Amino acid sequence: MKRRQILILLASLVVSAALLLLILRDIPVNDVWTSIKAADPVMLLLAFGLVAASLLLRGIRWSVLLHRRIPIVPATHMVNVMFLGNQLPLRLGEVARSVLATRNRVPLGTAASSIVVERLLDTLIVVLMISASVGGSPEVSERAALFGLLALFSFVVLLFFARYPQLAHRILDGLLRLLPILGRLPLKALLNDLLAGLQPLAHIRALLSILFWTAVAWGVSLFGYYCLHLALGIKTDYLRSVPLGVSLAALALALPVSIAGLGSFEGAIVVSGNIVGMEPLESVSLGFLFHGVSVLSYAIWGTIGLLALGVSPASAFRAEARKDNTEETIPA
Repeated sequence: MKRRQILILLASLVVSAALLLLILRDIPVNDVWTSIKAADPVMLLLAFGLVAASLLLRGIRWSVLLHRRIPIVPATHMVNVMFLGNQLPLRLGEVARSVLATRNRVPLGTAASSIVVERLLDTLIVVLMISASVGGSPEVSERAALFGLLALFSFVVLLFFARYPQLAHRILDGLLRLLPILGRLPLKALLNDLLAGLQPLAHIRALLSILFWTAVAWGVSLFGYYCLHLALGIKTDYLRSVPLGVSLAALALALPVSIAGLGSFEGAIVVSGNIVGMEPLESVSLGFLFHGVSVLSYAIWGTIGLLALGVSPASAFRAEARKDNTEETIPA
């Protein structure tokens, strides 16, 4: 490992350790372990199955976003590899999925723009869930609404350029006339790739299909988290606890501050538990169980994805491999 990578790893470990100490400062670890061991195995198995189903649904969505240029099965394997890679510092899975898409002759820029669309849609869903769950907290609702408006504005801009790609080319041509030195870069080729990734948004049927699979995938994730409540015998306001916990956990994972979100993920569940009035032991146990089910599922299906695609972890996540693939994909 390079020195920079070692420093990032050490920093991630320190952040995770500090967050875990903060979460467990008033809750005995033995009590948490006892609570998790008593979880209903049937509900646990159902939760594992629902995680797998949500990964498949996200694979279908990505395939639709790419105009079926990658079939559903390999697209799902690539999504699974992404979730596995996102357990590493700096969320390497996002880049790995874009690079793996080039194996199916999908340009890197096209894959990247499709992932941006995914993230904007997911952000909108998360903001809506937070707003619905914390309606009694004006400060949180206002911040959630701000992020939601930013995500919505960005999505509308992408819709506009998907519908009028010629305008994007005119803007780029004007920029190149102002700054001729930029002509040395393959900006036109990159723009073509990026616009290709937005093309499904220009067709109403494809757009509705993308929105449908997004909603179904998140619905399955919510149901899986609800099953973990039942597995631990937690009785609370499920209509608030389930969407709030899932949305805050998603935000925690979006911040590359720790390995596999360890500490930040559990902290997000504890915060959501406090908001809905859950007992501290229940929220801590739920956080560790939810995180454990998620990470184990990503590890299993991500490994299967690597094997099915015939790539090694080193080639999928190593910086040199990403650079080589990028150079082959982007026209000079």
